[in-house]
Amino acid sequence: MSDRASVFLEAPARLHFGILDLRGSLGRCFGGLGAAIPSPSLLLEGQLAGKVSAEGPDGERAAEFAERFLRDRRLSGGVRLRVHRAIPSHSGLGSGTQLGLGVARVLAELHGLSLDPVELARSTGRGKRSAIGTWAFDGGGFIVEGGRRPEGNRVAPLIARLPVPTHWRYVVAVPAAGRGLSGEDEARAFDQLPAPPEGDAERVAHLVLMQLLPALLEDDLSSFGEALSAIQRITGGWFASQQGGVFAPGPTEELITAMARSGTAGVGQSSWGPAAYGLAGSDAEAARLARELGPLLVGGGEIFQGGFAALGARLWRGPAAPRTD
Repeated sequence: MSDRASVFLEAPARLHFGILDLRGSLGRCFGGLGAAIPSPSLLLEGQLAGKVSAEGPDGERAAEFAERFLRDRRLSGGVRLRVHRAIPSHSGLGSGTQLGLGVARVLAELHGLSLDPVELARSTGRGKRSAIGTWAFDGGGFIVEGGRRPEGNRVAPLIARLPVPTHWRYVVAVPAAGRGLSGEDEARAFDQLPAPPEGDAERVAHLVLMQLLPALLEDDLSSFGEALSAIQRITGGWFASQQGGVFAPGPTEELITAMARSGTAGVGQSSWGPAAYGLAGSDAEAARLARELGPLLVGGGEIFQGGFAALGARLWRGPAAPRTD
């Protein structure tokens, strides 16, 4: 791409820590917990053009989001997109939402439009169930969102955004084998899920309000991790009929089991996986955990680690693409 009039955007991935309520007995469905992580991340470049084109990993998907946004906003012309760096797709890290919102935000900037994250999500068809990715894109941090009304189509509201202690670390392992559900397959899976046992949603809410959130605010990683692991076991059971167990069988389940046995503070599966994660209290602990997980990625995969993202997507104009290594 030429250097003239380029808009760049970098957006964090997100970890999904669990759904609050599948029953929706109080009038709102889903809800959820999650956090933004700076690696992996999306790095996108865009320029106005006569037609829509895209190159790089997930380029075809980026072009589809651009076409959808332009139609929705009734904008003429096109855009040249280049995906310099992509979040692993269908891995449970929110790649689709970050790419969709990223493309929309770049196009909005190129056309001089000021759109909030809810409008960006609506224009690209994102946030139909979980809004964790939308609010991670908007401002990073630890996020609690309040679910959606069954008859509504708005993105679930942001209930809380809290900073994660700066010394807390995540380790995410993404096996090469296996893909999480998305699109129509995900919609069908949700339609076929049985209602969770009575009392499960109340138990999750109790854990969130009286253990997880206070521990986050008091920098108590041990209590936070204990609550998170318990939430993951409960909510994972809600999806067992569709994914074959509390966690996705195979590499994901093996990674989570290994992390739990090693004493990791808080373990789980992000969304439908196959990404598995664990929490650590220092760089040294995170590095040790990453070393232990490496041999378990038989057949390949990736491991990401670092501190949590305190900010959401960032946008800038520049004459040249930044380094991606």
